[in-house]
Amino acid sequence: MLITKNYYRKYNYGTLAVIVIFLCILSFAFSCNRSSDNSLPSSAFDVVLDSANRMFQIGNEDEARHYLDSVYKRTKNLNLVQAYNYYEFSYIYTSHTEGDVGKAKLYSDSLLNLFDTPEKKLKYPNEYAQAFFYRGDLLFAENKFNESYQYFYQGKLIGTNNLDNCILSDYSYRMGMILYKQERYQQAATSFKTSSKENGSCGPDNNAFFRKQELLNNIGLCYSKINNVDSALYFYNLGLKYIDDHAVQSKLKPQLLDVARGVIYGNQANIYIWLKNYELAKVLLRKSIEINLRKGSDNQDALYSEIKLAQCYAAQGKNDSLLLTLNKLHQQSDIIKDVQVLADWNNLMSVYYDKINQPVLAMKYFTQYDALKDSISQKNRSLKEADIAEQIKRLEKDNEFDKLKKNNQQQNIYLRVAAVFGVMLLSIISLIFLNWQKSKKNIKVLGGLNDQINKQNTHLEFALDELKVNGQEKDRIMRTVAHDLRNPISGIASLTTAMGDDEYTDDQKEMLNIIRETSFNSLELINEILEAANTATTTLNKEPVDINGLLNNSVELLRFKAAEKDQSISLDLLSDPLEIMMSREKIWRVVGNLISNAIKFSPVGGYIFVKVIDLENEVQVSVKDNGIGIPDKLKHQVFNMFTDAKRPGTEGEKSFGLGLSICQQIIEKHNGRIWFESDTENGTTFYFSLPK
Repeated sequence: MLITKNYYRKYNYGTLAVIVIFLCILSFAFSCNRSSDNSLPSSAFDVVLDSANRMFQIGNEDEARHYLDSVYKRTKNLNLVQAYNYYEFSYIYTSHTEGDVGKAKLYSDSLLNLFDTPEKKLKYPNEYAQAFFYRGDLLFAENKFNESYQYFYQGKLIGTNNLDNCILSDYSYRMGMILYKQERYQQAATSFKTSSKENGSCGPDNNAFFRKQELLNNIGLCYSKINNVDSALYFYNLGLKYIDDHAVQSKLKPQLLDVARGVIYGNQANIYIWLKNYELAKVLLRKSIEINLRKGSDNQDALYSEIKLAQCYAAQGKNDSLLLTLNKLHQQSDIIKDVQVLADWNNLMSVYYDKINQPVLAMKYFTQYDALKDSISQKNRSLKEADIAEQIKRLEKDNEFDKLKKNNQQQNIYLRVAAVFGVMLLSIISLIFLNWQKSKKNIKVLGGLNDQINKQNTHLEFALDELKVNGQEKDRIMRTVAHDLRNPISGIASLTTAMGDDEYTDDQKEMLNIIRETSFNSLELINEILEAANTATTTLNKEPVDINGLLNNSVELLRFKAAEKDQSISLDLLSDPLEIMMSREKIWRVVGNLISNAIKFSPVGGYIFVKVIDLENEVQVSVKDNGIGIPDKLKHQVFNMFTDAKRPGTEGEKSFGLGLSICQQIIEKHNGRIWFESDTENGTTFYFSLPK
C-alpha cells in the first residue's frame, strides 16, 4: 500500500493536546469577557491554529474544524500566511475528511485568490505553488486529467523560477503517484527517486520526515510491482532504517512512527508472498495488523494486511484460518471504504467456498467480485489511457510559446527604438557624405599605408613559420624532459612503496605515503603529457575494428574500477556487428577515458550508461553519468590542454586536465566529432561520432 496519510504539510503534531486546547479556550474566554467587541487579536490565531492541528492529529477532526472556525470569525487583521493556513486547514478537512469536493473547491479558490499581486507571489512561492497543487489534486480526483496537469505544471514552474527544490519535490511526488496509478511502475520509481532527492532541501521538519520515508516505501512498492525483489527489499529496509535513525530527531509520537513501520511491514510481505515464503509473510502481516488496528492508527492499511494474510492461508490450503480471517474482515465492514478491499474479500470468499465444494456460494461471491473489478477497471481506464508525458510536453511547449510571445512584444519595442535610431543614422550618413569629398585627398595616403601593411604581412608569415618550428621543438623538448623524468620518479615511487613495509613512526609513514602518492600522480601526469605529444604528431594506423567488441572490452575492464565506488555500468550495443576503420588503441583510449571520467565524477552508487547507435553515415557513441556535472562557466574550457576546468572526483580523485584534450585530438584525427551535454543536476553525457 502507498502511504497516503500525509495529506497536509504542517499537521503532524502530537502530545498533550487536550491540556493545551483547554488552556487556550480559557485564555480566549477570559480575553473575550474583557473585550467590548468580542474580537481576538491576530497574534492569538497562531496558538489557536496549533491547537486545532493537534486536535485533528489525534482524530478529533470535527471538533478541530468547529473550534478553528469559531475563532477565525472573531479574529481581525490576519496576515497572508495566517489566512493561508486557515484556508489550507479547511481545504484538507472538506476534501479528505468530509469528501465534499464542492466545498474544497471554494477553499482552493480562496487560497489562489490570496496571491493577487506580483509581490505576494514572489514573497511566498512555496504557499503559492501549493495552492496550485491543491487545485490540481481536486481536478485529478474528478478525472479532469488535462486540467489537473496544467495546475501541477504551474506549481512546478513556480518552483523552477524560484530555484526551490522543495516545491519541485511535491511536483515529482505527484507525478510518481499518477504514474503508479497508471501502472507505469518503473517511471513512477524514477519520479519518486527524484522527489526524494529534491526533498533533502525541505528542512528538518516533520512533514519532510514523513514524505522522505513515504517516498522510500513507494520506491520499494514500485519495484515490488515489477518483481524486482532485491531492489524492493533494499528500499523497504532503507525506509525502516530511516525511521529508526530519525525517530529521536523528529520528536514524533511513537505511535505515528509505528504506523509508518506497519505499512512497510505489510508491503514487505508482498515480496515473500510472491516468493511463496508464506510463513515469513504472515509474521510481517501480523506485525502490521497489530500496529494499524489500534485506535488512531492506519486502520485502512490494516485491512490491506488482513486481505494479504487471508491470501496466504488460501495459498497454503488452511481453509479454517482463511474463513476466520475473512469473518473478522466482515465484522469490520463498516470501515471498509476501499472498493479494492471489498473486491478482494469477495474473491477470497469465492475461493473458500470453491475449496469446500460449495459451487453455488462460490459463484455468488465471484459474481460480486467480478462486478466490483469491472467497476474499478472502468474507473481507472481513462487514467491509464492518459499520456502524461505527452501532456507535460504540450504544457512545456505552451510555456515556451508564452515566452516567445513576450519576447516578440519586447522585440516590437526594440523595433520602435531602432526606428528612432534609424532617423538619427540618416542624419549621420548625411554628415558622412559631406565629409566624403574631403576623404578623397586621403586615398593616396591610404595607398601608401596599404603597401606598408603588405610588407608587414610578409614579415608575419616568416614569423608564423618560425613559431611552427619553435612549437615542434617545444614538443620534442617536452617529450624528452617527460621521458627523462619518468624513470627517476618511477624509482622514487617504487622505493617509497618498498619502504612502507619497514617500521617507522606514524609521522614518517605519513610522509612516505605523501611521497608515494605524489610520485604516482607525477607519473600519471608525465604519461598524459607524453600521450598528448604523441597524439599530436603520430600518424594513425587504421584497421577494421568491430565497434561492439571494442566497447564491450572497454566496459568489462572498467567494471572493477566502478565497483570500487559501488557503481554500475550499463552497455547498449548495436543489434548487428559493425566494423569501422579506426586505430583500435586510440579509440579504446577515448572510450576508457570517458568512462573513467564518468566513474570519477559520479557519486558512490551511481549509474553509468554506455550506448552506441548506427546513424546514416556515422556511428555515435555516448557515455552518460548522473554525477556532479559541469558548471556553465567551465564548459568552454573542457577540451583545452592543461585546462582550468579540471576538478577532483567525488572521492577526491586527482585530475590533470589532459584527458579530454587527448580525446579531442584522437577523434578529430579520425575525422569525427566529440561534444557533450551537461548540467549540475542531471550529470554529463559525452558523445563522439566516427564516419563509417
